[in-house]
Amino acid sequence: MVLTATIARFAAHAEIGAICVVTHPDDAELYEQSIKPLNNIDIINTHGGETRQQSVLNGLLALQAANIKQVLIHDAARPYVSADLISRCLAGLGSAAGAIPALQVTDTLKRAEDGKITETVSRDGLWQAQTPQAFNYAAIITAHQRAPQGLTDDAAVAELAGMNLAVVAGEASNVKLTHEADFRPAAATSMVPRTGTGFDVHRFDALGSASDIMLGGIAIAHDRAVIGHSDADVALHAITDALLGALALGDIGDHFPDTDAAHENQASSVFLSYAVVLAAQQQADITHVDLTLICQAPKIGPHRDAMRARIADIMALPVACVSVKATTTERLGFTGRGEGIAAQASVTLLMPRY
Repeated sequence: MVLTATIARFAAHAEIGAICVVTHPDDAELYEQSIKPLNNIDIINTHGGETRQQSVLNGLLALQAANIKQVLIHDAARPYVSADLISRCLAGLGSAAGAIPALQVTDTLKRAEDGKITETVSRDGLWQAQTPQAFNYAAIITAHQRAPQGLTDDAAVAELAGMNLAVVAGEASNVKLTHEADFRPAAATSMVPRTGTGFDVHRFDALGSASDIMLGGIAIAHDRAVIGHSDADVALHAITDALLGALALGDIGDHFPDTDAAHENQASSVFLSYAVVLAAQQQADITHVDLTLICQAPKIGPHRDAMRARIADIMALPVACVSVKATTTERLGFTGRGEGIAAQASVTLLMPRY
């Protein structure tokens, strides 16, 4: 989703602290769906006003408790914002109260009335403003509180307040998704498919060591515990590895080593959610998940639909994009002898061609 990708870009930046998202009250369900993959990111949510100007002020007020000195104001509809652009905007505050990313106008400009050209307008000194726009927090919130309504962006509010503003280099790829064609911007590059695979195995403990185990993100009845550092959910571990593989970002052990006590008994949904955020940061669109569980017991069939629903929920996917299958090994090997359980998964996604 656009909002998911936009938030993830800022959350991944080392200089970003608090994040506030301003939404319409009627969009509460869409908002909750958008932030599901971001459940390890602390997000402040507040409602907007009747105008963009009022919505920005509401967001600025919601950040008061965060005790910040600088703020970036960004259009959520610009999901292609880069880390370099964010850094340039913040660096621009070193010599000014505000920093605005912009592209110099290169096309000839015409003024027209009633379908007829009336004047050629000089493009000298003209720039196309973008977001994020960076400001001294105290200065911009005061400027917004005092500004008349009807201003088109935050730079206009700052200008009216007499704040000195710097221009930093914008990016052509930082498009604002407005028209249908914008959702396939050439600057954002073409999308290419990638597939990753994952495999995981865990041993069973002794009979009577458990009453249920975590599998596919849900608890199912089984009388043998699965041995592992986290909750040992082989299904979610395999999917996480498959997603990390498609992103070329290593494996689950690189990101969550079993030598780290912080991950002991950790819910594996945390690992998968983390990988989903990494996908959003790379503008990857996850399209399909295929999971195969390999065991003699427990029986997977009665729980298949619940697993699909839970995996889809974690990954913010339609259930139709998640496949869960199960097989035995005809009592051959460690799974056939009931010594453990295995899972293999593949994840397909679309990524920009860099």
